[in-house]
Amino acid sequence: MSAPGYARRLPAVAALALALLPSAALADSSALTPAALEALKATPPLPDIVEGRADAPVTIIEYASMTCSHCAAFHKDVWPALKAKYVDTGKAKFVLREFPLDPLAAGAFMLARCAGPEKRDALVDRLFDHQADWAFAANPLFKLKEQVLASGMSEADFDACLKKQDLFGHVNQERDIAAKTLEVNSTPSFFINDQRMSGEHSLDAFDKILAPLTH
Repeated sequence: MSAPGYARRLPAVAALALALLPSAALADSSALTPAALEALKATPPLPDIVEGRADAPVTIIEYASMTCSHCAAFHKDVWPALKAKYVDTGKAKFVLREFPLDPLAAGAFMLARCAGPEKRDALVDRLFDHQADWAFAANPLFKLKEQVLASGMSEADFDACLKKQDLFGHVNQERDIAAKTLEVNSTPSFFINDQRMSGEHSLDAFDKILAPLTH
């Protein structure tokens, strides 16, 4: 999709994303099948960016969309405590994988990737923290640009990033693979070793799975 056509669709698809989100509020957890576990461990279209010790005994993988309000709530209300308790202590490592619900979310993920591996998660955190300021605004692309430029990216790099068709394709390929092989159909969806958690969860809910694996 060309950048101009992409921009024209942003307000409508952001509203569509909001309409899709209530399904993500239903919490669910289950064990993965061997085939799903193999698919989860396969090399993804975009290289994983790991937070925490690479050799941590537990792996937490989140599939998220940048326009998902439930994902933003997790990163605001649960992630800091989860990170402090498990990731910063070396008990688990965390990976966020792209599952855009719409082109606006795909564009935000592209920009985070263009920021570079060392800055990608920081930009993702910023965009989640300020999601209400850009994702559902009347002019979301302009507001997204404000947030990204405030993080240090130049306007020229911003514009060039959104024209990278190969990156756009890889972001969407990551989503499509997760939908097909892991049956991810809502965000956020979490995978903790061989356990699936879908929907919104408190830290206590994560503790129930993580505590036995980290003691």
